[in-house]
Amino acid sequence: MRSATITLSAALLLASSPGVAADGLDGRGMSLIWALPFAGMLLSIALCPLWTPAFWHHHFGKVSAAWAAAVAIPAVFTFGAEATAGALAHILLLDYVPFIVLLATLFTVAGGVRIHGRLGGTPASNTAMLAVGGVIAGWMGTTGASMLLIRPLIWANQHRTHRVHVFVFFIFIVSNIGGVLTPLGDPPLFLGFLKGVDFFWWVKEMVPILLFVGGLTLAVFFVIDTWLARRDEPSVRAPKEPISIEGWLNLALLVAVIGAVLVAGAWKSGVSYYLAGMEFTLQSLVSQALLLAILGASIAFTAEETRQHNEFSWAPMKEVAKLFFGIFITIIPPLAILRAGSDGSLGWLLALVTKDGQPVNAAYFWLTGGLSGFLDNAPSFLVFFNAAGGDPQVLMGPLAKTLAAVSAGAVFMGALSYIGNAPNFMVKAVVEDRGIEMPSFFGYMAWSCAVLLPIFVAATFVFYW
Repeated sequence: MRSATITLSAALLLASSPGVAADGLDGRGMSLIWALPFAGMLLSIALCPLWTPAFWHHHFGKVSAAWAAAVAIPAVFTFGAEATAGALAHILLLDYVPFIVLLATLFTVAGGVRIHGRLGGTPASNTAMLAVGGVIAGWMGTTGASMLLIRPLIWANQHRTHRVHVFVFFIFIVSNIGGVLTPLGDPPLFLGFLKGVDFFWWVKEMVPILLFVGGLTLAVFFVIDTWLARRDEPSVRAPKEPISIEGWLNLALLVAVIGAVLVAGAWKSGVSYYLAGMEFTLQSLVSQALLLAILGASIAFTAEETRQHNEFSWAPMKEVAKLFFGIFITIIPPLAILRAGSDGSLGWLLALVTKDGQPVNAAYFWLTGGLSGFLDNAPSFLVFFNAAGGDPQVLMGPLAKTLAAVSAGAVFMGALSYIGNAPNFMVKAVVEDRGIEMPSFFGYMAWSCAVLLPIFVAATFVFYW
């Protein structure tokens, strides 16, 4: 999966409990057969909307639950009820619940900001909007930036005949690439921050590759958008209206969300509570409580007319919650196998990142990225962070290029699939909720592979070869 993407908040809690997603399950004894339910979950997301759209629309939650059961039931017989219950409790209480709380908060708050007017949906204005969104993502987080800007982008391009590519590139740049600038941008970097990497290390080290990858992606977008704009209906004219903002309270609440997330990372209370062997730190609980309070404040104090004008709907959030429930459960075995390191079924994969005792930075970039594109990018980052030694001082010094490769792979390649990062699926759901048909799972990957893989190959030779 990727989730998702886990979100910043989920990453915080994941970092506070080392065995989180796979506690109770020994990955050393698992074959890759245990990954089949996860593969089935991904294929269901990819193929069911194409082959059985009516069934999927009404029953995707049941399909998600069925694949989750395909992991949980065999695990009870193989590892025991207690170990299985522990693994499920960890993934649900320490990962899934915080993930949904943060995502729901950002979704609700961003849905209370209404940007009046339009930029016209021209290639120049679209490119500028994606560039600004990429910069904002580095400081607000890819999820927050995506939820804030996707609706204005939809409005700006309502008149366009060819517009789906705009939202695909929005996922590339705003929902992923821009997040590499700071630990606030994407969960993997926040994990590194919690492990001792300086907050501004990424600002200093990642700007060159961000400009390279982001700049090339924007350039490709501008060329494609210009070509497709010329193919729009001749009678169509891009309407332009003055820009104004309604719902300033929610903009303040977006800043408060960042503060609530930082509480869990910056505050070391030294107070912990234990439930069924799980550690809940006071700062993490306070962070979650603040997020719920922010969500409630947004609902209570946002004018209903604002949400109506935004065509706000809970349907995208419900879809993400149901699908990621299945993804989080089915990812338990693959993550357990990864955490087993050289003793696991994927030990051969980890061996590829070292040659003659020296790190192979290109391998770190591609292996971290490849796993992040389909698995959880936060644990994927952590696996290769530890494979590189796990010492933040060494990784910021002699092995700075290795840490940069791991960071870039984890963040950039979350754009390879819809499930590579949480906001990817959120953007897809919001756009489709407006009646715009997005590419299928494989259709999206056709775009990402055609556009991003050549850029990532070029970045490999420029920065990590």
